[in-house]
Amino acid sequence: MRVVAVLVVVAVCAAAPAGADPARLRWPLHPRPAVVRAYAAPSPNWQPGHRGVDLAGAAGQPVYAAAAGTVVFAGELAGRPLVSIAHPGGLRTSYEPVRAVVRPGQLVDPGAAIGTLQAGHPGCAAPACLHWGAMWGPAARADYVDPVALVATTPIRLKPLR
Repeated sequence: MRVVAVLVVVAVCAAAPAGADPARLRWPLHPRPAVVRAYAAPSPNWQPGHRGVDLAGAAGQPVYAAAAGTVVFAGELAGRPLVSIAHPGGLRTSYEPVRAVVRPGQLVDPGAAIGTLQAGHPGCAAPACLHWGAMWGPAARADYVDPVALVATTPIRLKPLR
């Protein structure tokens, strides 16, 4: 029975870097949005790819923090409005195109409004799409991950083996 418990712990720890916060993410749009373009991890990670997901939304719709954290960027990047939040444990999420209602250094709670969705995300099939990204570690050598895989969809309940 101990072997099973150890294997479960190893599997959970392998999903995130050491010291990462095991908290799950919330959807940044309400109601739960459709995924219009899925995450497509590049290999190796410096190759072209889609380092996030595109979520269908409506222009002017509120965008919410997926988890508690600190706003590290809120402004224009490459001509697009973007918000980036650093979460405890080394996870960072990004949201674009989002006109920010937060400022760098501001602490946000899970589900706090961080801005409004803007129309015109390139490559999006919907009139307005939120490009939502997630990565572990500093931006210079980040490991990108699929944010949808981190969303809490079902409560986890452990049951006895016997």
